[in-house]
Amino acid sequence: MSQANRPLEGITVVSLEHAIAAPFCTRQLADLGARVIKIERPGVGDFARGYDTRVNGLSSHFVWTNRSKESLTLNLKDEDGKRIIDQLLQQADVLVQNLAPGAAAGLGLSAGVLHEKHPRLIVCDISGYGEDGPYRDKKAYDLLIQSEAGFLSVTGTRDEVVKAGCSIADIAAGMYAYSNILAALIKRGRDGRGSHIDLSMLEALTEWMSFPLYYAYQGASAPVRSGAEHATIYPYGPFAAGDGKTVMLGLQNEREWKVFCEVVLEDAALAVDERFSSNSRRHEHRDALRQLILD
Repeated sequence: MSQANRPLEGITVVSLEHAIAAPFCTRQLADLGARVIKIERPGVGDFARGYDTRVNGLSSHFVWTNRSKESLTLNLKDEDGKRIIDQLLQQADVLVQNLAPGAAAGLGLSAGVLHEKHPRLIVCDISGYGEDGPYRDKKAYDLLIQSEAGFLSVTGTRDEVVKAGCSIADIAAGMYAYSNILAALIKRGRDGRGSHIDLSMLEALTEWMSFPLYYAYQGASAPVRSGAEHATIYPYGPFAAGDGKTVMLGLQNEREWKVFCEVVLEDAALAVDERFSSNSRRHEHRDALRQLILD
């Protein structure tokens, strides 16, 4: 896609953002051509700037989530700051914020107030737990959300829980915010009205946990933690090779299983062995099948 032909050219986004979730969302918009104006605190800026110094003295997280943007420091509690943000919003198409719970409303930047002044504005609020409910005033961190959504229950080995190696709760929330903003822009093109998007990290990662939730439907056993293997599909994961290295196998359907038996294992009879006649049965007899593969 050329720089001159990006789909969001002409769209202006104002973002009151820090950490990962909102910056990751708005970076997607910036990459598609939107003008993103990132509002930061005077003196300290986005605290993600201080996570590390791995990229020529800059934070790896900050560089990752903030390319293609403009940055402006504003004190939104003083009159000059309020005047400037109001001027920016008069020309903006989208406002994204992931400030502390209640902070945006306290600054007069709630969706209800803003839509009275700017009826075409799309307002996207990203929080840990949503704008209502018993946890609405709590701050959220990625590890907490991974835990509360149940992600840690299916990640790791049987002996040890493991969090994801990147900020998946932030990423999930950021990507759902991004896709909802795109949908809101399409809707506004039809009816001329802005939208309010209320999106939480917990809801986003709970959606990603739908497979384990359905797998445990009506009291059935939950999928077990299985390291680099798959909890319910087999063979799927690492296997030791004859040269001492490891090969990753991933078979997801009966056609692949048949070819695997004939070509890789050189044993076409296994493809019709009753023990391995479906994924469920291969999973049930995974120890025996594993030994046959390793032999």
